[in-house]
Amino acid sequence: MQEHLQNIVKPLLQWFETNKRDLPWRKDRHPYHIWISEIMLQQTRIEAVKKYYVNFMKELPDTESLSLVAEDKLLKLWEGLGYYSRAKNLKKAAELIMQEYGGRFPDSYEQLLKLPGVGEYTAGAIASICFNEKVTAIDGNVLRVISRVLGSRKNVLLPETKKEIDQKLQKILPEQSGMFNEALMELGEMVCLPGAAPECTRCPVQSDCIAHRDNLTAEIPVRIKKLKRKREEKTILVLMTENNRIAIEKRTEKGLLSGMYQLPNLNGFYSEEELKSILREWQLTSMKISFLKNAKHVFTHIDWHMKGYLVTVEQQCSQFLWVSPQELSEKYPLPTAFQTFIKNLSK
Repeated sequence: MQEHLQNIVKPLLQWFETNKRDLPWRKDRHPYHIWISEIMLQQTRIEAVKKYYVNFMKELPDTESLSLVAEDKLLKLWEGLGYYSRAKNLKKAAELIMQEYGGRFPDSYEQLLKLPGVGEYTAGAIASICFNEKVTAIDGNVLRVISRVLGSRKNVLLPETKKEIDQKLQKILPEQSGMFNEALMELGEMVCLPGAAPECTRCPVQSDCIAHRDNLTAEIPVRIKKLKRKREEKTILVLMTENNRIAIEKRTEKGLLSGMYQLPNLNGFYSEEELKSILREWQLTSMKISFLKNAKHVFTHIDWHMKGYLVTVEQQCSQFLWVSPQELSEKYPLPTAFQTFIKNLSK
């Protein structure tokens, strides 16, 4: 089986050399560029990341500028990517690099693992791509490709499966380890697609793929989730004065979406009459209450089911920060879960 896996190395490298996409972080092999792109690409498709990456680099072109950026500005640059703790860890890691490494980017897998927010995959990607260290970088794309090549029915969501694949790949890593890791990821992103839709006729390792040979690509990889999701119901309020000032507030520094701004919201679903009572407690007088929409937002372990209202109020109150739509758009990082209700106003 190991010899079988060895057969994919040469054709995969040749394929990548001529088929790799022209991506902004591939212009060079600078570790800062690869680091930022890899963190952005976690849970997000490449096409969606491009504009974020270009804008991020324009504002924060190096480790020093990232270490000094105000958190609100950082989160605004990250707005829409989700998983905001990743952006905060970027800043923490940049500060550590400036303080502990004198601004020099750590150049080994073991050193990279010590940075906040950098796990085995990201450390492997940076170490192999930027410093040519012979280490693996295993993400979901790689797990899918290798499982199909080997015809493996082992659950790829289990740590022991990932460890086994890592051990097999370690034995076949070529000298161009970074290119090989990128090629595996590129193949999974572009050709060896999830579900029943892999484009096997375009695959450079088709002749060595057991899943293709045995018509098992729709069944492999095996992904068995044991996670039970939590459902939370929320009432979201767009509180707006007649001169178009919108109420927002900052979330706590711990927990989900920490440090971001949010629209006022209540746990559970509220009727208009119940809302009027809450508004009186906030010392707000409502002139008009309009139902906006129902919406759902999915986090890693929680689903928010949301009911939205637009409430026109006579005056501001001190409980909230009141900002213009332009200020909200340009200055204050608002999670996607709340943006859906702001966007709805213009429709």
